[in-house]
Amino acid sequence: MARQACRQVRAMSEFSAEDHRWMGRALQLAERAAYTARPNPMVGCVLVREGQVVGEGFHVRTGEGHAEVNALRQAGGQARGATAYVTLEPCAHYGRTPPCALALIEAGVSQVVAAMRDPFPKVDGGGFDLLRAAGIQVRSGLLEPQARELNRGFLSRFERGRPWVRVKLGCSLDGRTALASGESKWITSADARADVQRWRARSGAILTGAGTVLADDPALTVRLGDDTPFQPPLRVVLDARLSTLAQAKVRDASAPTLYLHAEGASTQHEVEREAIAAIDGRLDLHAALQVLAQRQVNEIQVEAGARLSGALLKAGLVDELLLYMAPVLLGDDGRGLFGGLGITQMQQRHALKLVDTRQVGPDLRLLLRSM
Repeated sequence: MARQACRQVRAMSEFSAEDHRWMGRALQLAERAAYTARPNPMVGCVLVREGQVVGEGFHVRTGEGHAEVNALRQAGGQARGATAYVTLEPCAHYGRTPPCALALIEAGVSQVVAAMRDPFPKVDGGGFDLLRAAGIQVRSGLLEPQARELNRGFLSRFERGRPWVRVKLGCSLDGRTALASGESKWITSADARADVQRWRARSGAILTGAGTVLADDPALTVRLGDDTPFQPPLRVVLDARLSTLAQAKVRDASAPTLYLHAEGASTQHEVEREAIAAIDGRLDLHAALQVLAQRQVNEIQVEAGARLSGALLKAGLVDELLLYMAPVLLGDDGRGLFGGLGITQMQQRHALKLVDTRQVGPDLRLLLRSM
């Protein structure tokens, strides 16, 4: 912690107020692609020359121009001698588009200020090396915590080998997600349900279990209610025996669906599916997340019952809890948030860090992170 604090102090002293201003703008631009950039990271770029912005851009979607290229296109000849503020290290490889580092070199920028290094193996310092070899000054680390927060799913996939996992739950003030009968429509308000759609839209996949599909037949689609562009997230059903295929909503054409099942399970239905390992009759959750990482999923939003939510939490796989708490009481017989935790002593309690609190309609939305 002390070493990290020292790095932050050095970074603060290295960069000016103007540097912070322009990187802040680049981060704002990057976030505009929260619903469209995946599986690529969200990246923004601002080109500044003699204290004036001459070009800015962000990466909208895979296969299209990267942030630096879009900013250079806007700047034209004014890019020569400018400083490029970019939220992620410029790429150094040929993919669907040419390397952004080369584009910056050819445009004649004098300096590149980056928020952070790109952990993608084909970049990972290579972009900085190209720029420095061309005589361009490179500085990195400005607003890095904010840049990491923006792309926490992308970074998780490359640094930990699995997507970022967010569990979404709605509950009463006494922590109940449903009545004893299973009835849960609706504990939270229409405002909260609309807010959930924004979180779904930024997710690469929405994950649920067989029990939820059989009980509720959810659609698990994004319904924003406006013209905001987004990519439909992959719907993922953990169904060891493929027992839910008769349920229609998750199999409609509005979004792709993947079934993860145990070895030996078979079906006559034509669905996209993949077998994963099972442990004691239950699907291996670590293996499920590895499969989704291989499918380039950055963020997963889990919308499931207490059993699957509890299993993920117990396995240490929950990064973030998105909790909508309604000002109602459901009583002792209602169903709880997480099942199967087996906590019998206070020292076994699962500690969470409160990241954000805000009111959504009549409900309270809490964003919490595992510690």
